Amino acid sequence: MNNPWHLYLMAAMYVFAGLMHFAKPNMYMRIMPRYLPNHKGLVYLSGIAEIALGIGLCFTATKTISIYGIIAMLAVFLLVHFYMLSGKKASAGIPRWILVLRIPLQFALMYWAYYYL
Repeated sequence: MNNPWHLYLMAAMYVFAGLMHFAKPNMYMRIMPRYLPNHKGLVYLSGIAEIALGIGLCFTATKTISIYGIIAMLAVFLLVHFYMLSGKKASAGIPRWILVLRIPLQFALMYWAYYYL
């Protein structure tokens, strides 16, 4: 495990974010696009994915697949970010300027993961 400290920071960030899906599932269900089915199941599934991918970053054997998984997961999460821009109720009370800034942040997070390939 000779990875740079910032890779472990990224791993910890995803594990923490994934755990929050179980600690505060209602927060995540509020922002789920209406057209997606089984919001609770998808919130828990995305939490499991974030935890597994975060842990996977820490091991040489799973690092590459975890990086690709994180990039794919962040691409899928763009659905939520764009949905939240669709209206006042969808925004969950978050100011529009923050919602707009989250879009390039997703791409920055994708690049951060890609950096370790």
